[in-house]
Amino acid sequence: MDLGLMYASLPKLLSATIITLKLLLLSLFFGLIIGLLFAILRLNKNPIISKFAYGYSYVFRGTPLLVQIFIIYFGLGQIEYFRSTVLWIIFKEPYWCATIAFALNTGAYTSEILRSAFETIKPGIIEAGKSLGVSNKIIFYKIQIPVAIRQSLPAYGNEIILMMKGTSLASTVTLMDITGVAKHIVSTTYKPLEIFFMAGGIYLFMTFIIHNLIKYLEKRFNYQQ
Repeated sequence: MDLGLMYASLPKLLSATIITLKLLLLSLFFGLIIGLLFAILRLNKNPIISKFAYGYSYVFRGTPLLVQIFIIYFGLGQIEYFRSTVLWIIFKEPYWCATIAFALNTGAYTSEILRSAFETIKPGIIEAGKSLGVSNKIIFYKIQIPVAIRQSLPAYGNEIILMMKGTSLASTVTLMDITGVAKHIVSTTYKPLEIFFMAGGIYLFMTFIIHNLIKYLEKRFNYQQ
């Protein structure tokens, strides 16, 4: 073990953590919006809308995240017409391609998590709100969404951790996140054990923070309940 190399590589790996966290937070933000939207569509009584939402979830949960990144980053660039559109300003950048792929992927899993949470809400809670003259919109925003979030928090916490580890695939499209910087250092030092040990330690520390944050939120919600 080259402890000197491990110590020297730590600042570079920590600076790359900022890119990893940005990718994670942006992906989770857009993924949560997408997931909530498609969870609502899945619960729609119209079979066409419901099947469309299920199709999105099935495709993005049934294909590898790495393949999705490659299709968005490499595949769309092969379409000549697409390169002439305004969207090419976004899709020509690896950062945004990775973010879009991560958001669509986590959005699919989030939609299933939220859908199952909505379905576990007892009908009596909704009927009680209607009996008091509360509108469906207020019932949805003030009752159904908070209850669904509380019930889906443990599963969503696991999804956050999985997405955090999934951001390591951003290095495949030239982004210098933690894994990307680690691979670069290894290519110059030829000492993968020490470098990837440090990179793994950073990922493990972030997992520890996320895990304990979710546990705190669970206790907070259970206390309020």
